[in-house]
Amino acid sequence: MYKINWKKELSGTIKIGGSKNAVLPIIAASLLIKWKVTLTNVPDIGDVYTFLDIIKWVGVNVKFENHILELDSTELKESNFDLEKMKKIRVSILLLAPLLERLWKISIPTPGGCNLGKRPIDDHIKWLENIGYKSITNFESIDLEWETSSGNMDVNGWFWVTVTENLLVANVLRKWITTIKLAAIEPHVMNLIDFLRKAGAKISMRYNHTIIIEGVEELKWDFEFEVVSDYIQSGSYMVMWALCAKEFIEIQNARVEDLFFYIQKLKEIWVKIEILENDVVRVYRSNDLKATNIQTNVFPGFPTDLQSPFVILMTQAKGISKIHEVLFEWRLGWLVELEKMGLDMKISNPHEAEIIGWVKFKATTVTSWDLRAGCAVAIAGLIADWETTVTNNAYIKRWYEDFVLNLQKLGADIKEIEWE
Repeated sequence: MYKINWKKELSGTIKIGGSKNAVLPIIAASLLIKWKVTLTNVPDIGDVYTFLDIIKWVGVNVKFENHILELDSTELKESNFDLEKMKKIRVSILLLAPLLERLWKISIPTPGGCNLGKRPIDDHIKWLENIGYKSITNFESIDLEWETSSGNMDVNGWFWVTVTENLLVANVLRKWITTIKLAAIEPHVMNLIDFLRKAGAKISMRYNHTIIIEGVEELKWDFEFEVVSDYIQSGSYMVMWALCAKEFIEIQNARVEDLFFYIQKLKEIWVKIEILENDVVRVYRSNDLKATNIQTNVFPGFPTDLQSPFVILMTQAKGISKIHEVLFEWRLGWLVELEKMGLDMKISNPHEAEIIGWVKFKATTVTSWDLRAGCAVAIAGLIADWETTVTNNAYIKRWYEDFVLNLQKLGADIKEIEWE
C-alpha cells in the first residue's frame, strides 16, 4: 500500500515511457513471426512481466532489460497455460489469433484482470468464427481450431480496441482481403498497425474507421520496432501537475496529438497548459478551476481511461460538474472512495454522475478499484489534509512505471509499505 502526505509544491520534469496498451498487443502479434523481433521503449510494469510469463509457457524465448525486449518464437509449441496468470490479465485474449495461426488448435483459460464488468469476449469469438475458427467456449476456457476460410469478407469491430486488434492479427496472413468496419483507431491500435506493416503486412485505412487488410504469405523477422509512448499516463500526470506543481512541471513524450480533445477539456476547466517543441508540455499550477462536463467516447473523443483522473480536477472546481461514462457500466463506482474523503456527489445511473465542488479532501484509507482509479485516489491523497493510505496498489503498478520513484523525484511525500 501507499502512504501519501499533502504536497502541493512539486517541481521538475517527467518523461513518459512506453504504452501498456500498445506493447501487449504487439507482443502477442510478434508470435506470428517465426524467428525473432526486438521491441524498444517497452514499459517496465507488472502487466508486461505477467504477459511475458504467459508466452514463455508456449516456448517463446524472452530477454527483457533496459526497456528493450527481444522475442524469439522459433520454438513455439502447444502447452497448458498457467490459469492464475491468465486470470490476472484480460489482454491474454489477444493470444488467440497468433497461436492459432502457428499451432492450428488452442485452448486458453478465460481471461481476467479487469474490474469493469463484462467485456466483449463474445465479439472476439463471433468474428474469429466468421473467418474460419471453430470454437467451444465455457466458463473456464476458450477452445478453438483453425480452418482457413476463403474469399474477401467484411467484419465489424464495433469500435472495440481488443476486438479490432484481434481481427488485425488474425487476418494479415489470410490470403484474401478483409475489411474491418467500425474499427477502433486509438493510438495503440495504430501502433500495432505500424508494427504489422514493418513486418510486411499490407494494411490501409479509410477516413471512416475502416481498416483494409490484404493478406500476405509470410511476415518478415529480425527487425526492431519502437513502442509508442503512453498518452494515458501523460494525461494522468497533467491532472497531477495542475493541482500539485509549485509553479509548473514539464512532461516529455507527452503525445500532444493523441490528447487534443482532452487538452481542450483541461483548458475548459481553466488549467494552464503550454505546448512546447519536441512533444513537450508544460503544465502550470491551476488554483482557480471552473466546473465543466465530460462525456467519454471512442478515440479521438475523451478517453474513458482518463475519466477518473479528470474527476479529481472536477472536485477542485467551483460548481457542479457532470460525467457521462459512455463505454463501461459502473466505471463510476470508484467515486465511493472519494466520498470517504469528503466528496459531495450523486450517481444518477451506471453511466452518469454529478460532482459538487469545491472539495477539501480529508485524509483516510481508500482503495484502488481499477488501473485508473488507483492513480486518481493517489492524486487526491496529494491534495488531502493529512496522510492518505491507498490500498490495492497493485493496479497502479500494472500500468504506471516507477510511480512512487517518479513522484519522489519531484518532491512528493509518498512511500510504499507493507501491510501493518
